[in-house]
Amino acid sequence: MKAVTGKSLGLAICNQCHNIARAGDEDDLDVGLICPVCKGKIDLRKPDSVTRSLAFLIAAAMLYIPANLLPVMTTTTLFGTESDTIISGVIVLINSGSWPLGALVFFASIVVPLLKIISLSVLIASVKFRSAWAPLQRTNLYRFIEFVGRWSMLDIYAITLLAGLVQIQSLATITPESGAIAFAAVVVLTMLSASNFESRLIWDYIDE
Repeated sequence: MKAVTGKSLGLAICNQCHNIARAGDEDDLDVGLICPVCKGKIDLRKPDSVTRSLAFLIAAAMLYIPANLLPVMTTTTLFGTESDTIISGVIVLINSGSWPLGALVFFASIVVPLLKIISLSVLIASVKFRSAWAPLQRTNLYRFIEFVGRWSMLDIYAITLLAGLVQIQSLATITPESGAIAFAAVVVLTMLSASNFESRLIWDYIDE
């Protein structure tokens, strides 16, 4: 039985206002279908979505290693100066007895970005090779990636709050380092990769 999708019914979603419009067939899109609400151009699928998503993902994967190896902050006190990476910060939290917070930082700052990179790689490869494997599960995976994406910035939020709190109380000086910039770039790039990925492509090949 042929699967019923919006594309098979001739329906398209405006990429600007998300209004659903009847596209007819692909020949109508060649001359340009205009959204009746916002007057923007409607495409059955985001143009070059896989290429853009893959480009952002490759950049994120390249920055993932320095984000975890380079120091994210430097703390200067009367006793000296100390630089910490994400991993060393997790170790300090665990050794100090704050293992729940250490586990949270480890999961949000190390595990989640890595899982996002792997999951997006699987989704992009499956669409690139026109796979019909488990479309519902892949769609749910994509929705989960979008949901957890914002929580990956937990480590950057913690550094910002800690730096402000410490410097207000004049206890020490905390300076963000290049690792924090690389980590923030990884989070932003994976979010851009997910937002540019066209999840509807997952359902385009299930009848093949």
